[in-house]
Amino acid sequence: MMTNYQNMKPMKKTRCAVVGVGYLGKFHAEKYAALPECDLVAVVDTDPATVQTVAQKTATRAVTDYRELLGEVDAVSIVVPTSQHFAVARDFLEAGAHVLVEKPITVTLAEADALIELAARQHRVLMVGHLERFNAALMGLDLSAGSPLFIESHRLAPFKPRANDVSVVLDLMIHDIDIILDIMGCEVERIDAKGVRVLTGDIDIANARISFSNGGVANVTASRVSLKLERKMRLFMPDAYFSVDFQNRVLSCHRKGERNMFPGIPEILSEETVFENGDALLSEIKHFMTCIHTGTQPLVSGQAGRRALATAIEITRLLNTPTTATGATQ
Repeated sequence: MMTNYQNMKPMKKTRCAVVGVGYLGKFHAEKYAALPECDLVAVVDTDPATVQTVAQKTATRAVTDYRELLGEVDAVSIVVPTSQHFAVARDFLEAGAHVLVEKPITVTLAEADALIELAARQHRVLMVGHLERFNAALMGLDLSAGSPLFIESHRLAPFKPRANDVSVVLDLMIHDIDIILDIMGCEVERIDAKGVRVLTGDIDIANARISFSNGGVANVTASRVSLKLERKMRLFMPDAYFSVDFQNRVLSCHRKGERNMFPGIPEILSEETVFENGDALLSEIKHFMTCIHTGTQPLVSGQAGRRALATAIEITRLLNTPTTATGATQ
């Protein structure tokens, strides 16, 4: 049977925009411009030179005031400083656009709650850009056998003069907080935290120990003043140990075998998978588009973003007060 392609209607493209096209935002713009289902109608930045450069590269319109686009786009990536997340996301949601807002979702929990409620009322997708959720190595991790007993994560980076409007907890550690909370899937019972200021007026190196209601524990370290890049997470279970190298997209699995390595000590069977090709940002934006077109909840919903923010705020509070331990976050 032949198909009459002449009578088929072309798929309507989603009108998209990116607000904030600095270091990360310009990559958002490039991904939208490359997706056939998207029509990148504009990029926005308050810096005229920056926005013109990105607009020319992505063959789209340059805008310096995002309010010009309210009501003109179906979906938007918001990649502005954290302090502006709430106002920009609120305006686009009220105008009927679906929103992908970079992490952290907002500055305060009250702001996060307001965006979540607004998105639900408007029947719009609100997704938070926790990019590591789309890392190929993490997505290859199979924890169907149960939750880990202990998680250890290290996220280390050299100093960069950006994202310093927030502490290292909201800048870097929040990635691992989000992943760990999703993996554990239960309530936080206690948090202990320590941190120091090194180069900025805020915390630059921090460590938090998070205890969960299921008995699991996570030890989380983040630094933005290290000499090397490292983004690793290790997960320990009764019969297995997993290592996720986010930087190099390597997933290692070590399990107990049926034989003994020594009397009474089981052998360890190891397997390593290297994910050569992976574009986490492209996967994230494709997922955002899928959620819009299918009406499904995003992998990192507004609620997930709020949950990570609540824990990060509590860790930050502990780092800035004499008290170093707390009960569950709200």
